[in-house]
Amino acid sequence: MIAFDTITLDNGTKVILHQDTDTPLVAFNVLFPAGSKFDPEHKSGLAHLLEHLMFSGTPLVPDYDRPLQLAGGENNAFTNNDYANYYCYGPASNLDTLIWVDADRLANLHISQEAFDIQQQVVTEELYETCLNIPYGDSWHHLLPAIYKKHPYRWPTIGISAEEIANITLDDILQFKQHHYHIRHSAITLSGNFDPHQAEDLLGETFGQMNGTPGSISKFDFSLDDYTPSLIHLPAQVPVSAFHIAFPMPDRTHPDYYALDMFSDLLAMGRSSLLYRRLVKELQILSNVDAYITGTIDTGLFVIEGRLAPGISLDEATKRIWELLQSIYIQGVDERAMEKLKNTLESTMVFSEMSTLNKAINLSYYTYIGTPDLINKELDIYQAIEGREMLAAAKKYLHPEQATILHYEAQQA
Repeated sequence: MIAFDTITLDNGTKVILHQDTDTPLVAFNVLFPAGSKFDPEHKSGLAHLLEHLMFSGTPLVPDYDRPLQLAGGENNAFTNNDYANYYCYGPASNLDTLIWVDADRLANLHISQEAFDIQQQVVTEELYETCLNIPYGDSWHHLLPAIYKKHPYRWPTIGISAEEIANITLDDILQFKQHHYHIRHSAITLSGNFDPHQAEDLLGETFGQMNGTPGSISKFDFSLDDYTPSLIHLPAQVPVSAFHIAFPMPDRTHPDYYALDMFSDLLAMGRSSLLYRRLVKELQILSNVDAYITGTIDTGLFVIEGRLAPGISLDEATKRIWELLQSIYIQGVDERAMEKLKNTLESTMVFSEMSTLNKAINLSYYTYIGTPDLINKELDIYQAIEGREMLAAAKKYLHPEQATILHYEAQQA
């Protein structure tokens, strides 16, 4: 059980405080509803580009990293489809530095045109290096627009193309930051060894002094009525032929989310998993295989992907996958397999919550999706799922009629 308190600053901002006197560290996390689904049309990649620019410095702190490093701290950030997350951690004795520097950045960030131009080029190069110029790296650039025809999950976080990243202007960045990085939209967590009264005073003197009226944050819906499954065939210069099979699945807080998450582990968790044992070891039609969920806040995806063994066609591979799924639906899952799944899940969740930083990040995330108390409730939700419930959810969403398939067909050089 992770104990926490919620305080409200003078400007109405709520902050989660998790005190842990067994660690010498403190971690500070700020999450904003500023993921790539909020990118303006034809300017995909903007949210990710802004994350880069958030390290540009302020008039008082031109180099954001330096005071944190001098205080023995570290920091970083990440952006995904739904939100942008910023964190720093360091010795508990330097808590004031961690909080003050982060608040100064939010209130007084200065982005010059030169800094903008440099980071815009950095992000464009990252697009090529991590996606467009490596084998299979552009998979999401093909899958997402085929599935999310109206929802803004239809582009990857990094951006759909270099042209769209080039469309972004510094003014676009500043407007996006003003709207989505408002303090009242944030989910803030302080975790670690701190004095609650000192922490509340520090937060009140910094983040609590930020005012202004927050704009509304858009909400997006995905309807299966707008979804048409498709086969995307790509002759490509890749080492071996490969495939991704994607099924739309419910949003992050839907009850079926948890059952499908467990089912992905049943299929592909380790070398003893059903997919690996059947398709790689026994039938030898795949060289490797995986199954996972995207875990997005709105309607997500359940994905099965694999690489074909020599001489095996996509039709043969998908036929065997459908057969395997059907056999699981018919035969069911025994209690021993369910117990193993739940034990592994419990270990993973418990270990993820041992780190001071992870607790700060997780508490902000759970606050954003509903309530911070989910950090203490989700394990019970998983533990309560029975095998028949898990299979009922799988049968509901994972069938050929709902599958969008991306097929990379390796070409002879």
